[in-house]
Amino acid sequence: QERLVESGGGLVQSGGSLTLSCTASGFRLDHYPVGWFRQAPGKEREAVLCISPLDSRAKLVDSVKGRFTTSRDKAKNIVHLQMNSLKPEDTDVYYCAVEDRSYGLGSMRRIAYDYWGQGTQVTVTS
Repeated sequence: QERLVESGGGLVQSGGSLTLSCTASGFRLDHYPVGWFRQAPGKEREAVLCISPLDSRAKLVDSVKGRFTTSRDKAKNIVHLQMNSLKPEDTDVYYCAVEDRSYGLGSMRRIAYDYWGQGTQVTVTS
């Protein structure tokens, strides 16, 4: 039984939008730092953004700044990755991750995270 499940991936045209969802079972997502990562074949898994329960401001990498945001639906225990103005270079498998540090500050480092979703494919065509 998976504790972290992602959904919402798909194929979109360049300039389009897509929203990914991360759902948790057995724990509250809003108590922990949540990170979004992406990985292309043969490349390292890299951070996209993260959010901490202690700060509503998300940390983002420069390549997605102004285009991607994350939000918490606390009532439904869901974290969303909202992706706008998508580019072909955004084509990757996207992962949701949770750091097992209650009310931690969050991290953009992959090794900081303890739980990972299965990944969902996002493909952006030209």
